[in-house]
Amino acid sequence: MTASETAPKPQKDLTPYIRGLEGWFGRQWPSAEAISVHDLSIPMATGFSNETVFFDVAWTADGETHERRFVARVEPVDGGLFPVQTPACRISVELQHRIMEVVERAGVAPLPPLLPYEPDPSIIGQPFFVMDFVPGVIPADTPRYTQAGFLVDDATPEERQRMVENGLETLAGLHSIDWKKADVGWLDSTPDGTPCVAEQVRIYREYVETELRGREHPIMERALQWLADNDPRDERIGLSWGDARLGNMIWQDYRSAAVVDWEACALLPTEADVGWWIMFDRMSHEDLGAERLPGFPTRDEMIAHYERASGREVRAAHYWEVFGAMRFCAIFIKLADRLIHYGLAPPDSTVPVDNAVAEAVERLLDNPY
Repeated sequence: MTASETAPKPQKDLTPYIRGLEGWFGRQWPSAEAISVHDLSIPMATGFSNETVFFDVAWTADGETHERRFVARVEPVDGGLFPVQTPACRISVELQHRIMEVVERAGVAPLPPLLPYEPDPSIIGQPFFVMDFVPGVIPADTPRYTQAGFLVDDATPEERQRMVENGLETLAGLHSIDWKKADVGWLDSTPDGTPCVAEQVRIYREYVETELRGREHPIMERALQWLADNDPRDERIGLSWGDARLGNMIWQDYRSAAVVDWEACALLPTEADVGWWIMFDRMSHEDLGAERLPGFPTRDEMIAHYERASGREVRAAHYWEVFGAMRFCAIFIKLADRLIHYGLAPPDSTVPVDNAVAEAVERLLDNPY
């Protein structure tokens, strides 16, 4: 279950967004005249992770009228969903924008064109950044793309295979970035400047303890201890996207046209992304009782394709799938508490601890597959 699988938040007054963005674009484009923001909408399922705002901007310049569609990502009032890696990453939308700039400079994956990051919360209420709207389709979370939607109704087996393989090739491209040369050292929280898995387990343990606020979570404690005890000690550190899945890419003709959602980036063995990918694949198939769609590669086939595309051996795949499931289970604590806060779950709900993601973690710990 993800943020988009939850009930919608109450809608808000959009007027401050329209006025704030009109003024902001006026400062970005001083030669533009008659700037107008219109058709602004906030999909009702967004905002639990980062609020996503869609809008059009019309303006005149040199006597001609122009119009473009944009997307803004807005910082949640109580911060990002994923744990903070370092003080430099405390503002989630700033982290996302900085990472996207790194990826854009490297030219290794398609991204929406970026406008500047805006740290001033007075403009629309919170820090934000703006990017161009990229048309395309996105595999749904609700209902899951293996049960309904264009992948079920429209795609041929060949198109499904092309889509998954292209996504893995895009992931391999991201992992080709040399993080030591790419100005992302600000992601590293280790004292000696050598990122390690143990540091990520520590970060997530502290995050979980904070978010639980005294509640017990035996499955999470078991997962964290298992990860500490079975550390593969892989020295091959790279830039990990952190939320690698089909639903975080925009697709055109079953090829990736843009990679989005960068709030979970970290410095890790890049198998962490492969683990998250296959973890989400399992949750979208076996855990839902959904048959694998014709043309959809198996997990072993996906790992093999990633290895060919990246030139890297995937080591300890099960470890990284458990690691991914632990991370998903950890952020679900905060996500579910937000649902309770917004009145979308009962005040005494146990869903922050008792949920399908925790069950998936337990299955992975009991069955190494």
